[in-house]
Amino acid sequence: MEISKYNSPNYNKKARSSKSITCIIIHYTGMQSERESLQRLIHPKSGVSCHYLISRNGKIFNLVKEKNIAWHAGKSKWQNYKDLNKNSIGIELVNKGHRFGYQSFTSKQINALVILCKSLKRKYKIKNSLVLGHSDISPLRKIDPGEKFPWRYLSSKGIGIYPKTRFKNYKKLKNTFQGIFFKNLHNLGYRYLNTALRKRIVKNFQRRYRQSNINGEVDKETFKISEFLTKKAKIS
Repeated sequence: MEISKYNSPNYNKKARSSKSITCIIIHYTGMQSERESLQRLIHPKSGVSCHYLISRNGKIFNLVKEKNIAWHAGKSKWQNYKDLNKNSIGIELVNKGHRFGYQSFTSKQINALVILCKSLKRKYKIKNSLVLGHSDISPLRKIDPGEKFPWRYLSSKGIGIYPKTRFKNYKKLKNTFQGIFFKNLHNLGYRYLNTALRKRIVKNFQRRYRQSNINGEVDKETFKISEFLTKKAKIS
């Protein structure tokens, strides 16, 4: 795996222990180009960075050493983790994002990501249930890496979790089942659930696990997916 150095000054100077690294967080850059993305991630006044950036042609850049805390997650929660910067490796994929013309991720980009994630998983013993998207840990304010990100493919390569069964039933459920659905999301790790903005969280759940229909409704298929994932996460 060939990695190019492109140092960012945006990180906590105190090194962390290897044992504290338990998660991988995947993002898209949401900017017009690779050059613009790199410039922002290394600019000392931007306040943002990541450990790795993967270009459209599959080139991997290392911006912050793994032992240091990069600034990629922002305000975030998952399971018992808060402010996940300190517990995670942040990986940015060059993509214009929803604001500038959301693109499909390239095969070279995803193949490089798979190689990198497998290496990180082995090195830090990261569980599949802790390979996450930015929209998982900050579901009220972020939607990346978005509905074009190939979570199913990553799962087939042993990275992350994804339902193998397709349930296809868009009938909206009664409130009783909606309560169980949000309990399932909480058991998976989702937080920020006590809000009037729950529909955003449902949409982000669907962006990851039901990409063909992102309607924000707790329908039968969305519910069944949450049931499957809750059981799967216990053994992953």
